[in-house]
Amino acid sequence: MDIFFLLMLLLSCRIQAVRAQMKLSPGTLTVLRGEEARLTCSTSNTHWTVMVWLLNGTAVLTISKEIGVLPSINPNMTAEKSRVSQGDSWVFVMKNTQRHNQGQVTCDLQGIDRKTASLFVQEKGSVRVIGEDKLAFKGQLVLFECQAARWYPQPTLQWQVNDKKMSQGEYNISSEESGKSLFNVTSNLSFTAAKSSNVECLASVSALPTPLKSSVRLTVVAEVVQEGDDCTVPVAVTASISAVVLLLLLCICTVLWYRQRTQAKLSPQETIRFDQSVSGRRLVAEATRGTFNLGYSSEGPTDAVYNELSMETRRQEDFVSLSPLMSCPPAASLYTVRTNPRCA
Repeated sequence: MDIFFLLMLLLSCRIQAVRAQMKLSPGTLTVLRGEEARLTCSTSNTHWTVMVWLLNGTAVLTISKEIGVLPSINPNMTAEKSRVSQGDSWVFVMKNTQRHNQGQVTCDLQGIDRKTASLFVQEKGSVRVIGEDKLAFKGQLVLFECQAARWYPQPTLQWQVNDKKMSQGEYNISSEESGKSLFNVTSNLSFTAAKSSNVECLASVSALPTPLKSSVRLTVVAEVVQEGDDCTVPVAVTASISAVVLLLLLCICTVLWYRQRTQAKLSPQETIRFDQSVSGRRLVAEATRGTFNLGYSSEGPTDAVYNELSMETRRQEDFVSLSPLMSCPPAASLYTVRTNPRCA
């Protein structure tokens, strides 16, 4: 009986020693769809002859110790000899990994041992902040919306303002599953505008080395904020006022230019004629003591009427010019000449 237990103990130790000579790494592998998946199977046991790789229980690649990699019907599955690990080590390479490749990957040393690892395939979608850059007053509540579409599994969404992460209490997240088990996630962020900032929305999954992000610019006007070297000047209000003043000055200059150009169009002859007409009418009015209507003008006067009016005006002017001489006595005295120079 003691010999039987001793044999069982020796057999158990031998089995554990054989298993300790085989290793599959990594035990869990996560990749993005379309990337390569690489797992390494190594053993220090020199008695193995065939290594079989299985994906979800189906043999996809066979390696012979004597020949190497045997031809496979799947061109995306291959293996290469590893020179890093000690002993016999082979790297299983799965190219252009797809979602249906997710599952259990097994390295089977025929007649010796087998090891299994887990393969996860994730999918990278897109992310964007809805809308364009925003303009807000200081103290105003601003709202931003971010959409992450066609991710697997559901991505992690975060908001950053000036590279500072926002707390989860300041934004909400909702998700829905679309076709092909892809997830669409929407998030809304709201906060009080304090100073001009860069607002970023970040989406990521574990296989993505750097999160995808989308950003917009928030410009806060009517503010004077100074923190260290950061100084924000309220240029928007100043620019608006300057634009209004400039427009007003442009209108004034246009009116003045138009009036000057209109006056410049009058020829010298027209100016002299206009002055003579006004002077003549004034003299006629003085001579007739208001009996001649200076404001009357017929609609569409003819040449005859115009000539008659001109002759009448000249006669009135001549009469006015002779009136002072007629009032002088025949023999004007020295006193009369002094009081009335026209009688000289």
